[in-house]
Amino acid sequence: MFQSPGGIAFTIGNTDIYWYGIIMSFAILVGIIFVCFIAKNFFKDISTDTIYDLSFELIISGLIFARLYYVIMDYKYFLKYPYEIPAIWNGGISIQGAILGGIIAGIIYTKRNNYSFLKFADLFSFGLITGQIIGRWGNFFNSEAFGLPTDMPWKLYIPYQARPLEYKSFEFFHPTFLYESLLNIIVLMIMLLILNKIKERKDGIIFFTYIILYSIVRIIVESIRIDSVLNIGCFHIAHITSAIFIITGTICILIIKNKQKFDI
Repeated sequence: MFQSPGGIAFTIGNTDIYWYGIIMSFAILVGIIFVCFIAKNFFKDISTDTIYDLSFELIISGLIFARLYYVIMDYKYFLKYPYEIPAIWNGGISIQGAILGGIIAGIIYTKRNNYSFLKFADLFSFGLITGQIIGRWGNFFNSEAFGLPTDMPWKLYIPYQARPLEYKSFEFFHPTFLYESLLNIIVLMIMLLILNKIKERKDGIIFFTYIILYSIVRIIVESIRIDSVLNIGCFHIAHITSAIFIITGTICILIIKNKQKFDI
C-alpha cells in the first residue's frame, strides 16, 4: 500500500517547500545530465554548451505551455480562482502541453542557429522521458493523478479531501502515477535499443517513436484515471491529444523512411 506523507517537504521561515517542486527540479536536472551523457556517446557533434543553452529555453517554454494547457483544460475552475493560475507547486501541469512547448522552443532555437531540429529532438527526447519517469512521483506527494478504486496490494491511499465527490466513500485507488512511471521506463528502453542497434538511423526516428510510445502509454493510463480535467463526449482530452500524436508521429516516421531528407 502507498500513502503520501503530504505535499510539504519542509519549511524555511514562513515559506513551505513542496515535494512537487523538489521532484520536478530533480527530474529536470537528471534529464539534462542524461542528455549530456547520450550526446557524449552518440551525438558527439552537439556540444555541452549547446545542450545547456537549449535546455534553458526548453524548460521555460515547456513549463509555460504545460501550465497553460492545464489551465485551458480546466478553464472553469481557473476563471473562478485566477490567482491560482501560477501556483504550479500545487500540481497541475500537463506533459502533453510541455511537449508542445518544447517543440515550439526547439524549432525556434534550431532554426535561429541553423541546426537540425530532428537531430536535437532525438537527443532531447531521452531527457524528456527520463524527466517523466521521475517527475510522475510528484503526483504521489500531491495525492493526484490516481485511478479507479482498487483493493490491489499496491493500492494508493487518498485523503478524503483529495477524492472526487463521487468517490468520497472509497479510500484506496490505483496509483496511476506509478503505472505511467514504470511504462515510461519501457519506452526509454525501446528508445535506447533503437539508438544502439540501428546503425543507419535517420534523424527524427527516435523522437517520433517516443511521441508514439508515450501516447500509447498515456491512453492506457488515462483509461483508469478519474481526474481528467476535460472530457469530450466519453473521451478524455488526453485520449484525443494522444491519438493526434500517434497519427502525426506515424506519418512523420513514414515520411522520414521514404525520403532522403525531411526536416522542420
